[in-house]
Amino acid sequence: MSISDKFEKLLTKAENGESLTREDIVNLLKLPGDYSPALFAAADRVRKENVGDEIFLHGIIKFSNYCERNCLYCGLRKNNEKLSRYRMTDDEIINAAQEIKNSRISTVVLQSGEDSSYSTDRICRLIEQIKKETGLIITLSIGERSADDVQLFLQSGVNRYLLKQETVSPELYKYLRPGCQLDKRMQCLRSLQLLGFETGTGNIVGLPGQTLEILADDLLFMKQFDSGMLGIGPFIAHPDTPFAGIENDDIEMTLRVLAVARLLTRDTNIPATTALGTLHPQGRLLALQAGANVVMTDFTPEIYKMRYDIHPGKSDVGSASEIIIRLEKESQSIGRALSYSPGHRPGK
Repeated sequence: MSISDKFEKLLTKAENGESLTREDIVNLLKLPGDYSPALFAAADRVRKENVGDEIFLHGIIKFSNYCERNCLYCGLRKNNEKLSRYRMTDDEIINAAQEIKNSRISTVVLQSGEDSSYSTDRICRLIEQIKKETGLIITLSIGERSADDVQLFLQSGVNRYLLKQETVSPELYKYLRPGCQLDKRMQCLRSLQLLGFETGTGNIVGLPGQTLEILADDLLFMKQFDSGMLGIGPFIAHPDTPFAGIENDDIEMTLRVLAVARLLTRDTNIPATTALGTLHPQGRLLALQAGANVVMTDFTPEIYKMRYDIHPGKSDVGSASEIIIRLEKESQSIGRALSYSPGHRPGK
């Protein structure tokens, strides 16, 4: 059987929703580039069949760039003394949430580094006020918190929680995130899901030390965990981290991982990340044609926005309203429409 015949058979199996083995996934990831369009097209068909043509728009507020972690790949890492740090006040966060509401967007993502200066009580008060004043669906992305904390967040009105596993390789995780344990991360994810959060996971593609087998394990975990949302983005080296100077211009592999994630998870929500736009001018658009169905607009005040410097080369410049206009044009260019509805996972 030729490589073409094997690929056709494997792709048909994936598109039909049959179980894929680790070896199957590795084979999809390592095929020559000529096969990528067929993989992306299959993922796009599965996306259309399971979540429709709407592209759900979320508003994000990055309210603190302080972080107590020292991850080797992230510009917010604690030891980056070149970064100008900020913490938004409660009023600034509430005002940004009001802007999201006024833009007709239904979902706010509250994101920060792992910054314990925002106590659980304070976060709960913020959530309650945002819920009361705006009625927005609230996603939290603030790192690992105790089971007691996340229970209180849920009671305060949080609907979704995004906690990317980054990698399911214990060795790679330990190397990339000094002082952190993968077991603890997984325990936190399980607690979130058991409590009833729509729980998001995800990984970084192109990390130093990563293999196709590790990526396949990430994808199998996403499938097994039944993630509500998947944040899949490329590794982009930050000049003020230990990984400074490591090149990664391989948008192709990130798109393949995203496409296989769609084939495996079927109806989960998958954002087209702004980091893809950093690697390629049409990166976000390519992701939307390879299985993605969510985009985010940054409502962080301008005085802080550029200082949330996880990776260099921000692709989304301009005000939130200008970005929304661009997103609407991009959506129309591929025959799809931007949706301002919450975008709950079908049947969940």
